[in-house]
Amino acid sequence: MSTSAGHRAFQEPESINRAVRRLRRVVDSDDSDDGSDLLQQAADAGAVAVRLAVGHLADADRVVRAAACDLLGSTSAVHGDDVRREAATALIALSDTETDAEVHWSIARALGATCDPRALPTLVTLARSPDSDVRFQVAAAVPMVLDDPPAEAGEAVLIDLCTDPDPTVREWATFGLGWMSTADGNAVRRALWDRTRDTHDEVRADAARGLARRRDARALPLVRELLAQDEVHRLTFQAAAYLGDPSLLPLLDGFDPTAGGVAEALLECDPVRRAERDESVWRILESIHRRRPELRITVFGERCDLGLYLDVTDGADVAAHWFADGLLMRRAGNDPERAADLAIADLDR
Repeated sequence: MSTSAGHRAFQEPESINRAVRRLRRVVDSDDSDDGSDLLQQAADAGAVAVRLAVGHLADADRVVRAAACDLLGSTSAVHGDDVRREAATALIALSDTETDAEVHWSIARALGATCDPRALPTLVTLARSPDSDVRFQVAAAVPMVLDDPPAEAGEAVLIDLCTDPDPTVREWATFGLGWMSTADGNAVRRALWDRTRDTHDEVRADAARGLARRRDARALPLVRELLAQDEVHRLTFQAAAYLGDPSLLPLLDGFDPTAGGVAEALLECDPVRRAERDESVWRILESIHRRRPELRITVFGERCDLGLYLDVTDGADVAAHWFADGLLMRRAGNDPERAADLAIADLDR
């Protein structure tokens, strides 16, 4: 073992021990310093940190188990696929026997960081927790483990959590269902529509955006109403952009175009500007084809996204993907010919 590796191996147990001491203060009092900075440092060790955390999951002390789960989550967030499967496997196994709500909270949060679809049944079980903090973590974690299209169980648990008595849980479930997920269908839209009448502003705004993202016709009069209010939530501008309806332009014209979401809404609701945008992307495609006719070029839009994407491939091993009317055009100074040059250069790297 190298000197640096040996030093790190020595440091990690001490990091988790110090984190446990801090976390214990959180559990026993109102202290907010949970030692996450120490766990983040320990997470840098990657597989070493995972082994250390797994070794603490059977500890008799619930605070130690919770800290070990937190370390697995932090390590998964830092090192991604290198450690996520092992971390998720350990967390799922622990959940089968764990009864403590504090540890359930940490399990749910850490499973979200693993992005492992195998975690969904565990999260569905934890969604039935009587502890609203645990249910909140489930609402935040479920979208992170869903495939595309999402599993029915994932849709169902988010729909259920949209009606949770705790407004924070409802907010995150509505956000997860409407924004983080591409789930669609009558049940999804009904759940989002019901939340447009929620008593909390954030929940209502998330629900309206979720409906608009699915181009649900019921969202148009709702967004008109929201835009006419004295205070307009930033998510309402995103909802307007997804609807792309010219009838919203008179309402949008009164807002500062530099404010978050307003410029995008103005563009998407203006058929003339949208046509100009589409023409620019078409010119990129033509320019690439003129320079490199052997390349395969596709322009497309995602069902739940705004704007147009550009895919270019040589038909073999080389491919590239851009948000054509976003980053690529900005890099090119809004010049389609220059954008074509940049796309080809990116592909040839």
